[in-house]
Amino acid sequence: MIVYATHAGGRYLPFEESLREQPEGKRAVYVNITNDCNCDCVFCLRSMKEMVQESSLWIEHDPSSEEIIAELDRLPWDYVSEVVCCGFGEPLIRLDTVLAVLRHVKEQHPDVPTRVNTNGLGELEHGCVFAERFAGLLDTVSISLNASNAERYLALTRSKFGIASYEAMLTFAEHCKPYVPNVVLTVVEKVENEEEIALCRAICAERGLTLRVRTYEDS
Repeated sequence: MIVYATHAGGRYLPFEESLREQPEGKRAVYVNITNDCNCDCVFCLRSMKEMVQESSLWIEHDPSSEEIIAELDRLPWDYVSEVVCCGFGEPLIRLDTVLAVLRHVKEQHPDVPTRVNTNGLGELEHGCVFAERFAGLLDTVSISLNASNAERYLALTRSKFGIASYEAMLTFAEHCKPYVPNVVLTVVEKVENEEEIALCRAICAERGLTLRVRTYEDS
């Protein structure tokens, strides 16, 4: 499934089916960019093999920007509250595709907010700083903070980039601040205890960033 909506209980539905089931109100459109990921998080649904085999989010191939845009153009836009580039993997591995999708949305539907959900390791992946390319295209970037220190972060994410990943993720968040109106870092409430979440809040406050505590989805 390339374009979908989320429902309570961790359910993912094609947007049109979502409207049939729940015909009133706007909802976010999620764009599944890729299965590929540069992390192997211990709490990720990808690690549950049975779920992966059955999940309609596991795509057979990485869709081109043209494929994604064609699906977006078929949507009933009066019901779209936001467009979110995400994936069963890490969307910014396919940076150019994400930018093409964001650009199209802003050209055709300038009032619809856009968001990217990311692990924040794109600068390590591509070997360059690219946050300025989001200017005028991206309203919110949601970055997985996951932990209050580099060692715990690596233990949880098992990033292929090693111990340098944590500081690189925080640096990416700071690079986004001049170009993206809303820079949000997240932790998962069932993974972290209250003490760890408090430490994460302090880190975000020190860097002028916003923390959001995400609800854990295990099904």
